Formats: sequence, C-alpha cells, structure tokens
Amino acid sequence: MPSRSTELDLPGVTPSRQKRSRETTAALLEAGAELLKTHSLAELSIEALCRRVDATVGAFYSRFESKDAYFNALMALAARDGERRVSEMAGAALDDADLATRCRQLVGGVIGWMRAHEGVLHAALQHDDVRPDKWTPFKVLARANTERAVPLLLPAMGKGRRAAKSRAIAFGFQVVLGTLVNAILNDPGPLSLHDKELKERLSGCLLLLLEAETQAK
Repeated sequence: MPSRSTELDLPGVTPSRQKRSRETTAALLEAGAELLKTHSLAELSIEALCRRVDATVGAFYSRFESKDAYFNALMALAARDGERRVSEMAGAALDDADLATRCRQLVGGVIGWMRAHEGVLHAALQHDDVRPDKWTPFKVLARANTERAVPLLLPAMGKGRRAAKSRAIAFGFQVVLGTLVNAILNDPGPLSLHDKELKERLSGCLLLLLEAETQAK
C-alpha cells in the first residue's frame, strides 16, 4: 500500500501532508485489504481494523468520511495499481517474443494483480449485488486490459484478418478474466487463484484460442 501523499489523494479521504498521519492512513488501508481476504465487507469491523494498527476509531473517521468511502479508497488504489501494471505490460519488450510468450506475460500480469488485491476484489464482487457501481472501475480496467492486449498479441498472429483476430483476443481475455473472477468469488477448483499451475493453464487456453483463429480462413 502507498505512503506518499500524492498516492493517498483519494475521494472521501481527508488529505494530510504530515508523515505520521499519512503512515496511519496507509496502515489502515493495508490492514483493511488484508482483512478482506478473510472477511466480507459487511463483516469488516472498524473497531477491529483500528486495533490492528493501534489507531482509534476517531482517527479512522478523521481520515475517511465513512466505511463506504474507505472501501472506495481501497478500490481506487487497486484500480490504480491495475492501470500501472497494464501500462508496464504495454511497455514490455516483446518485439521478438512468440505468441506463447506474449500470452504468458499478459496472463501472468493479470493474475499477479488479482492476487495482490484479492480481498478487495472479492468484496467488490460480493457488494456488486446491491451496489452495481462498485464494480465499475474494474470493468473499465478489464476493458483497458483487452485494449492493450490487442496490439501486443496481434503482431504474433500473422498478417491479415485483423478484425477477426482482434475479436478473438477480446474473447480470449473474457475467458481469462471470467475464470479468474470465478476463482476469486467461488473458488470452485480444481485450481485456486494462488495455484502456480493456473498461469500456465490459462495462458495455454488463451494461446489455443488465438492459434485457432490464426489457422482459420
């Protein structure tokens, strides 16, 4: 979690330029992200959260307008990190990489982001039933992932049929993201979000979908 003041300038968060105050804000955000790995948003107790970082409830509400504002801040931080990772993937040196390598890189990046923010994403998915707007930042991020993936994967799929190949990439990412969301929300198995095998299996699925499109006439 961030500690620099610019990274903590979030809607619903009272800004602070004092180092100790920023550290407390960052600690509260970090503790909440950790607690949400094992608790739902409804179960998340502000009192328990504050005890975890040795802060008072008053200190919490002096920084966050409400519990909802606090959760919004957690989601904003997760979305920012996702945007950063997407940008890094887009800037990665893949000029000489084959399609399989590109698939592994992209899928690995998405899995890494979801693992890093698993609790927040799980809470957002659960909260989506009553507040559909809560999932909106991540829907936007998912679209951004797909948009960035197209120019990264397309050069390794050969010439011609760009529209059809771009459509195949978009669908491939829909499959990848859908599988990962299901793993976070339901964990049906056989592979969980943290299984090392998941990256190879999912990137392999994406590769097969794209190879099928390259062979189509």
